[in-house]
Amino acid sequence: MSTIFDPTGDTPIGFIEYHQTRRGDILSCVRIAHFRDGSSDEDRAEAHAAGSLEAIGGRSFIRDARGQAIVDLAIDVGGGHLTGYVQDGERQGIDERVALPPGTYWGPLIFLVLKNFDANAEDDRVVFRTVAPTPQPRVLDMELRRVQEAAVERVGIRVDTVQFELRPRIHWMIDPLVHLLVPATDFWVSPGEPPALARFSGPRNYGRQAIRIQ
Repeated sequence: MSTIFDPTGDTPIGFIEYHQTRRGDILSCVRIAHFRDGSSDEDRAEAHAAGSLEAIGGRSFIRDARGQAIVDLAIDVGGGHLTGYVQDGERQGIDERVALPPGTYWGPLIFLVLKNFDANAEDDRVVFRTVAPTPQPRVLDMELRRVQEAAVERVGIRVDTVQFELRPRIHWMIDPLVHLLVPATDFWVSPGEPPALARFSGPRNYGRQAIRIQ
């Protein structure tokens, strides 16, 4: 369980519920963000975790303040298939064939990539594919980059961390412009065995609402 704050880190606005199980080499994880207004974001994912992390599939939900699903997206990595619907005034069905390599990560799988950053990084960065559920399902290549050693304050205690930045990677010519337009997404990770997430600062579900998790 982790607390969700507003961007200043002063006001709690919700909490994160996280579950992870493993049976053989199949890793299953669920992350649900509950917000005070009654809305919630939920990501479910399964992956092979023998040697490398290879996604199998999962599902993403976004629910409004009434608890009604406004996004229900099923992700089939092996089949390269997105199905479900988006409720934006009227329901719009989703049935898309897309290229989803085994290195496709979303929701809680992204932090597993972060925890194993050193084993997979080239030139201090890891590139992977993700599926963003809003405002319409988008398939993006993302870059996770080590930025610097940093310290964060947690309940009056100084925690030494490493800061990482997550950003879209589209084309080297336009990436700098994209990075100026999209909200910054940063992770502060406390080294150890295993590493622990000390703070997250970024947009809720790739949207415009900024949140902090710590």
